[in-house]
Amino acid sequence: MSKGYRIQASTGIHRGDRDYQQDQVCLLSHPRHGSCMLAVLADGMGGRSGGRKASDQVMLTARQLFDRYDPETDDSAALLRQIVEESHLVIKLTAVSAEQEPHSTIAAFLINPGGDSHWVHAGDSRIYHFRNGRMVFRTMDHSYVQTLVNQGEISEEEALDHPHANILMGCLGTENEPPVDIHVVPQLSAGDALMACSDGIWHYFTPEELSSTIAMLSPREACEFLIQKARSRAKGMGDNLSMAIVKLEPLG
Repeated sequence: MSKGYRIQASTGIHRGDRDYQQDQVCLLSHPRHGSCMLAVLADGMGGRSGGRKASDQVMLTARQLFDRYDPETDDSAALLRQIVEESHLVIKLTAVSAEQEPHSTIAAFLINPGGDSHWVHAGDSRIYHFRNGRMVFRTMDHSYVQTLVNQGEISEEEALDHPHANILMGCLGTENEPPVDIHVVPQLSAGDALMACSDGIWHYFTPEELSSTIAMLSPREACEFLIQKARSRAKGMGDNLSMAIVKLEPLG
């Protein structure tokens, strides 16, 4: 890994105004390669037991597969694809005993020792890439309103308040195979930051607000601030909130 930065990272999670927590998030350090890490976030859906079982399954599958991953020889995209496909399969199998059909989103990013980063997502949990205080890329939601935005029928602002904003076009646990969108950042550098978050967070912020917050604060402070601000803006109607933030700080 480049010697030009050190990694700071944190996760944040809150139940919001819901009766129970169905989001799950984790930051994993590789057991054998210290400069290799995986962030995984899952927003579970499907009743109290269904949604939590689904997001738990994503976490368990990711931990097991990442533990076996060798960043020097294994294919990064193949690892992320396998996490999505195996989680999807097990969630479908657990549907029999769940209160409702369990589904989950996933947003995961891998940082390898060489400084390359690989992402995967399915559903409307997002990953953002910030560079020197500006957003340079974010994932595109697998949702009905994102489709409308892409077709030029509504704006990003109109999508936030659209009556069908919660309709997903793809996620884990459904009858159809989940979408597996892979993105690669060939080389991270000092001044970069990555964030995975559920819609309970991103719904309440512009990209500019997110980028400036993450630039100014440490990952832990940014998580605490964004949760507090999202809770305030939700006005008692907030979803579960979860996020993982990784910042690459210059040395010295």
